[in-house]
Amino acid sequence: MQDPRLDPVLLQSFVAVAESGSFTRAAQRVHLTQSTVSQQVRRLEDQLGCVLLDRGGRYVTTTPEGERLLGYARRLQQLMAEAVGQLRQSAGQGEIRLGVPEDFAARPLTPVLAGFADDWPGMRLEVTSGLSHELWQRFQDRELDLVLVKQRTGQAQGLASWPEPLCWIDSRSRPAVARDPVPLVVFPVGGLYRGEMTHALDAGGRRWRVAFVSASLASILAAVADGLGVTLLPRRLATAQHTVLEQGWPAAAPDVELSLHAQPDLPAAARDMAARLAALCDTVMAAGAPPALQPKNSS
Repeated sequence: MQDPRLDPVLLQSFVAVAESGSFTRAAQRVHLTQSTVSQQVRRLEDQLGCVLLDRGGRYVTTTPEGERLLGYARRLQQLMAEAVGQLRQSAGQGEIRLGVPEDFAARPLTPVLAGFADDWPGMRLEVTSGLSHELWQRFQDRELDLVLVKQRTGQAQGLASWPEPLCWIDSRSRPAVARDPVPLVVFPVGGLYRGEMTHALDAGGRRWRVAFVSASLASILAAVADGLGVTLLPRRLATAQHTVLEQGWPAAAPDVELSLHAQPDLPAAARDMAARLAALCDTVMAAGAPPALQPKNSS
């Protein structure tokens, strides 16, 4: 059985002859000798089992079979040129590897990413969300170009940073604060707020137990809202289904900040992304907690 695949080199010589009407001009066009072009067209005809060019007149013309093939050959050449162009453009612009905490992974981040993609269509974005200590380690290993992480205030100097006030939150409809031991809703071991929660409760003489563990911020917020326990989170993340615990409750935790870090010598596109992230953080962090929230006396 004959190989059904068409050699693009043979197709290139065929198209050159068909369009120029001459083996000599075709050879000049594809930078080959006339005999080589003639041999390539013969090989193509042998493969297809039909005559593609009428060589009997002053000008070389296509046969009916050659005319049909010419349309396909031109389309194939156009597709190959498009593929090469797209790959070269992508390779020229590269990619940005971005790490963000989960509360930035969907909205409000995606509109910013969409605007960036419009302005840098050849740039590939790779976004990773996760716990801050994991993101920071990947950034240290140069697996991420830009990273937003939660850290102790002043822990590591970044491009910009924003205070991240923390608070204890409980369910508004099914409060858990009065239970003994108090149930906790926490991130997995290593999460930024887990150790602070247990240390603060130990220092305040409160008994506690871990009641719910999840790496998902949405699950943490839902578990607290439904009364599975209390947790410690940035104040801006509390919703109208939560209540903030203040009087009679241990102090929240040492100061935390959101910090933007970038690898040195980033290309222009990555610097543009960093500027957009900084503007986003300015807006999000300035908004603070929802106005519907009212602190609750837990005593």
